[in-house]
Amino acid sequence: MNKEARVQFVINTLKELYPTIPVPLDHKDPYTLLIAVLLSAQCTDVRVNQITPLLFAKADNPYDMVKMSVEEIKEIIRPCGLSPMKSKGIHGLSEILIEKHNGEVPQSFEALEALPAVGHKTASVVMSQAFGVPAFPVDTHIHRLMYRWNLSNGKNVVQTEKDAKRLFPREIWNDLHLQIIWYGREYSPARGWSLEKDIITRTVGKKSIIEEMTKAIK
Repeated sequence: MNKEARVQFVINTLKELYPTIPVPLDHKDPYTLLIAVLLSAQCTDVRVNQITPLLFAKADNPYDMVKMSVEEIKEIIRPCGLSPMKSKGIHGLSEILIEKHNGEVPQSFEALEALPAVGHKTASVVMSQAFGVPAFPVDTHIHRLMYRWNLSNGKNVVQTEKDAKRLFPREIWNDLHLQIIWYGREYSPARGWSLEKDIITRTVGKKSIIEEMTKAIK
């Protein structure tokens, strides 16, 4: 199977498995999505979805958020990990949104990435999920699966994003990156995964990975 055929198989299989695609992080607008994505760094989406209602009950917009102290924010978000950095980031970006963007989340990669604690991946998630701009945020699931499926060399997330954007049609990026995440969680996790259930890796995967898994089963 050549690369083009492998790419098409991935697209078709994911479309079949996930015709409707739930968004992993609960939010109601671009601001609450931005905060949720920021909190999700090195934290599960499930945990983030347990913590954001507590935070948003006190402040679900930048004007209310800046009324809270960094310490207060830190106490609420502590279970998400990295709370000293994340609480400063949330407070700091809320101030900048008020000062520079009339309290609104900006709709450009450049402006988003200029905000405290907001990197390229966070900006990509917000641009794609809040504003519908084609983007391909690469998380650990996408990075792992692009390598397993022999579509990227696994060198780093920057390379994986470049390869994903080159291989997949732009108009499906926003759906596809979420479909890959759900597939990774359900059928192809980092550990304790069954090649039998993982139809995509079994069909298009890197030969060395398939051989390794087959040996492990035997």
